[in-house]
Amino acid sequence: MSPVESLSERGDVLRMLAASAERACGGSGRLVLLRGATGTGRTALLEAAAEHAATLGMRVLRARCTPEDTGTDWAALRRLLGEEMDFADDVPAGEGDAGPGEPGAPHPRAYATRLWRLLLRRQADSAPLFVAVDDVHAADPASRRWLTEAARHLDRLPVLLVVTERRQYDIERSGAGLAHALPPDLVRTHTLAPLSPGAAAELVRAAFPGAEPGRVADCVRAGAGSPLLLRALLDDLASGSAGGGPAPLAALPDTCAALYPGGYPDAVSWWLACAGGTTSAVARALAVLETGGAGAAPGTRTAPDARGIAEAGGTGEDGEAGACAPRAPAAGGGAPAADGGVPAADGGVPAADGWVPVADGRPVACAAERREVRAQVVARMAQVDAARVAGWLTAMTRLGLLCQDADGLPRYAHPLLRDAVLSGWTSGRRRAAHRTAAEELMRRGADVSVVAGHLAHASVVAEPWAVDVLVQAAAAEVRAGRTRAAVTFLRRALDEPMAPGSRAGVLVQLGSLECAEHPAGGIARLTEAVRLPGGPRDLVRAMVALATALARSGETPAALRMLRTEETRLADHPDLIRTLRAVAVLMSDHELGALREEYRRRRGPDGDSSDLLGAAHQALIVRYEATAGLISSEDATARIRGLLEEPADPLAEPFLLGTAAVVAQWADELDEAERLVRRALDALGPFLLHPMHHVLLDVRVDLAAARADFATVLADPRARPPVTGRPGPGPGPASAHTQAVIALVETDRLEEAARLVDGFDLRTAPDSWRTHRFLYARGVLRAAAGDPAAALDDFLECGRRQAAHEAVRSVVAPWRVGAAECRLALGRPREALALAEEELRLAEVWRTPRTLGRALRVLGEATGGRRGLDLTGRAVEVLREGPAGTELISALVSHGRGLAASGERSRAREPLREAVERAERLGAVRLRTVAEGLLHEGGARRAGAPRTGPAALTASERRIAGLAAEGRTNAEIAALLHLARRTVETHLTAAYRKLGIRRRTQLPTALRPAPPGAPAGTG
Repeated sequence: MSPVESLSERGDVLRMLAASAERACGGSGRLVLLRGATGTGRTALLEAAAEHAATLGMRVLRARCTPEDTGTDWAALRRLLGEEMDFADDVPAGEGDAGPGEPGAPHPRAYATRLWRLLLRRQADSAPLFVAVDDVHAADPASRRWLTEAARHLDRLPVLLVVTERRQYDIERSGAGLAHALPPDLVRTHTLAPLSPGAAAELVRAAFPGAEPGRVADCVRAGAGSPLLLRALLDDLASGSAGGGPAPLAALPDTCAALYPGGYPDAVSWWLACAGGTTSAVARALAVLETGGAGAAPGTRTAPDARGIAEAGGTGEDGEAGACAPRAPAAGGGAPAADGGVPAADGGVPAADGWVPVADGRPVACAAERREVRAQVVARMAQVDAARVAGWLTAMTRLGLLCQDADGLPRYAHPLLRDAVLSGWTSGRRRAAHRTAAEELMRRGADVSVVAGHLAHASVVAEPWAVDVLVQAAAAEVRAGRTRAAVTFLRRALDEPMAPGSRAGVLVQLGSLECAEHPAGGIARLTEAVRLPGGPRDLVRAMVALATALARSGETPAALRMLRTEETRLADHPDLIRTLRAVAVLMSDHELGALREEYRRRRGPDGDSSDLLGAAHQALIVRYEATAGLISSEDATARIRGLLEEPADPLAEPFLLGTAAVVAQWADELDEAERLVRRALDALGPFLLHPMHHVLLDVRVDLAAARADFATVLADPRARPPVTGRPGPGPGPASAHTQAVIALVETDRLEEAARLVDGFDLRTAPDSWRTHRFLYARGVLRAAAGDPAAALDDFLECGRRQAAHEAVRSVVAPWRVGAAECRLALGRPREALALAEEELRLAEVWRTPRTLGRALRVLGEATGGRRGLDLTGRAVEVLREGPAGTELISALVSHGRGLAASGERSRAREPLREAVERAERLGAVRLRTVAEGLLHEGGARRAGAPRTGPAALTASERRIAGLAAEGRTNAEIAALLHLARRTVETHLTAAYRKLGIRRRTQLPTALRPAPPGAPAGTG
């Protein structure tokens, strides 16, 4: 961009200068003062005015003042007059010219008069003069005085004196301006305003024709209303063009390192240099304050310091806050926050997001007070007057270099501008600034996440509060699902000095999070935590985490060896040893066998008393008795509830709660199981690497499956197919994979289910109960696909593996039900009957609606005849008392099929229609299809809601399909409706099926309502 092109919106001042030049040519001169901030185009405007004056026949004299001239008298005039100035030095001094300096030296006033006469005689007499003096604020004092005095004599001379002057609010107060001692009628002052967004956008489009509006706006913000910055930025962006043609406008980077050749950061550096060292320090302090948390976790927080400033106290050593209406404090008075937030030194009130610091006993509320707080924090960081900082922030906002965010706080107009401001600081100075910011924000009671964001970039603080803040912030990030930010905070915490026990705790949390990214990622951290000296409870936490990490990476034997080896360090703590043995039981079926032996010893006449066992062990024994078919669900839940009422050790509580949740889910106490899962997960907190964590997540997905909530099951991130090509056995399938396969089968998506099953090689998978359940799920898929022989093999293998571990009851996987159905399909009813009778015998001991109703149904199918009808009818009644899942639908189908087979077709229609309606509501497509087929065979037509067409869509399917018809992607729909992407895909698949379409582009037409009188689809 040429200098002339940067004169956008300067037409009024150019016309004023042209009129002044014509007036000077007529013998009536004046002083024109062009004032403006750095980069507003003063020099370009002066050059344009000089060129115009030359076209009028005026003689142009130019001078540009520099800061280096301030110590040399008459330096500016020497540049202005050139050789004529040398002639003035040779004119002999008159009498009385001697001054206080060297003998015979001309007095400054006499010398100034001589120069003025020289200007009149040698310049103005020959032609009208246009005298252009740029950056007069940098002129030496003698030249400034001469120019001021000259302005008093111009009104009757053919001389136009045009002077530019930098006038900008700086932290260090600048001196008086050139015209401060002149009468207003002797000077014409014009202050240059920043470029408007419209004018700046025109300049961008002139440099990059056809640029996208979003990128144009981005450039306008980075230009910040300054022609200097905008010109430099556009020159940098255009430097990448090849062939000499205009390059397309690329996306604007956030860092100056991506710019070439770097004119933009140089322009920002010039702006800071002109402002002075103190102002530069304030500008960089503000930039540091803005970047307080952004670097800790890229992309997780747009304005990390906004909440901290908004919540920081408004009073303190820097004075009182501005007058604002106080915000009502939250309930709870001065009690500490539930999450252990760090209170302010002067008190605080709890809020939903942590501590809200107070000023004069009240929380900071209004924007004016928040702005004052920000000014005070920046002032403390730069060690300057807070009042001057507040004024500078206001002035820079008016200029466009800063803007106000949603909280009314000033911040840089663009990240690139902020990065350019910081580019002049070394990494050491940045770390020191971040430390000062963290200390000041901590003193004012800012949110721990904001303080931690600065600590993540700061030098070592060596204060206990620094570790506390970083650990608390990491916990908050884990709760919010931002593990990368938590990892950053914990890694930074390790730089601080701390006691071995505290370091072990940080290492455990960090290792847990790193293992979540990669199975073996944090094992080195956890090993270090185990080896550190510390208290026994710290040691147990570290051992549990390390054992879990080793087991998840396929090193279960190594985990068990480590537990046995390190157990000797806890000889004086039998309760902690029991906790470690509970960990071993959860990790290994071999250890589960040891638990069975312990159970048998306890049951014997000379066995140990139950009070010698920990609560976790007792809960595990209840779980063993439940799977072994030794107790009823009523007894199991009563014993578990008794254990829950007793005081529990915090280290053992997750084991107790997790086991209780498993038993409650088996006992069809789904709501209670859900409460236990939430309570256990809260007890674990950020300590994610724990053997019960996956158990709890498994229970949660099992609960969704029990309620036939297929969308939630399929939305579980752990239900994705495994990464193929991994060497070694790997961890094998999880419960989420098992339930996902069954959900895909029930929603009639057999191909997807087959792809998920093919992702695992069960020959190399661990022999665990998760693998047993996955075998059952594969059998369900094969049976639905019409291969009962292969399905029977899977069901029987599942049963064989469970029996090897004395898990005879079908609370884990109802393999006998599946095997009996396959044998019926293969024409082997006697074998099916034997399995069904065994299933019913075990179910009558456990006595829950699902197990009992399922067993009655399959026994009725195997028995047939009138007794079979009675059994399936009883199954329907029993299952009505249980969870509203697919088991009741299967029983209704079986009962309806039996009625139709016995010739009672009219009676069969009622249970079959109910099965269709329930399957429709749950999205159980497979069972709905079976029930509809039986209805059709019986000569009935389904009444009620249509199965196809727009009217068949559920409310969720209609909404999601409508958004997809508008052109939104699945990711956009998921973000808009706060759903998982898999949930959106599931609903869209169901909508496609009901609408009879295969492509997204068909949605707008398919969603239109049918014309009046058109028949509803029946499928």
